[in-house]
Amino acid sequence: ILQYTKLLVSSLTLVSVSPLYSQAEGFKEQGNAFYSQKDYSEAFNYYTKAIDACPKNASYYGNRAATLMMLSRFREALEDSQQAVRLDDCFMKGHLREGKCHLSLGNAMAASRCFQKVLELEPSNREAQQENKTAETLLEFERMADFGFEKRDFRKVVFCMDRALAVASACHRFKILKAECLALLGRYPEAQSVASDILRMDSTNADALYVRGLCLYYEDCIDKAVQFFVQALRMAPDHEKARLACRNAKALKAKKEEGNQAFKNNNYEAAYQLYTEALMIDPNNIKTNAKLYCNRATAGAKLKKLQQAIEDCSSAIKLDDTYIKAYLRRAQCYMDTEQYEEAVRDYEKVYQTEKTSDHKHLLKNAQLELKKSKRKDYYKVLGVGKNATEDEIKKAYRKRALMHHPDRHSAATPEVQKEEEKKFKEVGEAFTVLSDPKKKIRYDNGHDLDDDGGFEGRGMCL
Repeated sequence: ILQYTKLLVSSLTLVSVSPLYSQAEGFKEQGNAFYSQKDYSEAFNYYTKAIDACPKNASYYGNRAATLMMLSRFREALEDSQQAVRLDDCFMKGHLREGKCHLSLGNAMAASRCFQKVLELEPSNREAQQENKTAETLLEFERMADFGFEKRDFRKVVFCMDRALAVASACHRFKILKAECLALLGRYPEAQSVASDILRMDSTNADALYVRGLCLYYEDCIDKAVQFFVQALRMAPDHEKARLACRNAKALKAKKEEGNQAFKNNNYEAAYQLYTEALMIDPNNIKTNAKLYCNRATAGAKLKKLQQAIEDCSSAIKLDDTYIKAYLRRAQCYMDTEQYEEAVRDYEKVYQTEKTSDHKHLLKNAQLELKKSKRKDYYKVLGVGKNATEDEIKKAYRKRALMHHPDRHSAATPEVQKEEEKKFKEVGEAFTVLSDPKKKIRYDNGHDLDDDGGFEGRGMCL
């Protein structure tokens, strides 16, 4: 009786299943037709109907996985592939598709295990052999990228990730690493584009939020950057990079603002020190650090630390060679230290970039000072300052004329006599110009004096 009962149940099951199986096969055939026509959305719908009708058939899951792969829905395709091989562990296409999904998602080791399984079932399977080599190549690019990141060779990391993404096109991890390195290289628009693409697909992706904040942080939009870092930490409270970047951003902003306030209060020593401390917070923040170097140069100039100010401006320009303010500050320091050729170069750079009347005036003034510096400095010849009075000029002339008068050196060697005679003539030239108000004005303004007839035919090199 028991055996009869089992046989009866089995027969009833076959009778009840057969119509569903036939229906499922019909759905599969329709799915195949749409797949052949590359209408993957419709193919997906019919394979789903086949699965609903007969959920224990491995090939239906395999077919739907293939369709999902064509739609670039690799995570769903992976689930279907895994279900297919759970139902039939010898289903080679299922293992192959699972491996390809793992590859597209950037999991090379899992992919390799799937391809090894196929090779166990069919050692000569060429597709599995080739895909296994691809998995090994992907692993090598990952290793190279990790080593490059550790050595701060961000260009190498970007190169490796581009190669890896050619295989693992759906791997968010690779995209994020590439975007982070692009940000560290100062290629912010590219980095933002990658992060934004990920956020469009997954608005809660903490890594993408972090990279988006990193770009803003490095572009000196610190308040907005902090918002993204905070959002990333809400999604992933243990996100260490976001936590560190958020801390640095807040510290940098606070220290910079303290320095600015000290400068406004004319406390230049304190401002100089605060800017120095701010520069130590994050050496990777190029744009903000360029501003900090320029700010410190401004404070240094107020403290008469002109050489240090020039060096700080040069550091700012090295970080950001488009930073006009740093060129202007350095040029002024060059003017103050009478390095006129360097000042002219900086003002020319500024005027080429921004052709304003102010910049033109600064350039012309520097060119004039350069021209004046190349002629004889009559103030220096007499040993007086440029603001010397008429009486001071006369006294200085008498003193220098006596010092270099030929009668005073009549007993000296011919060489010394010749040198002293030359200096005596220079003292006379200097006094002739500086004691005459009109000539002095022309001299001070950098005009040529050759046509003035003031030196009895002796010309001046201006």
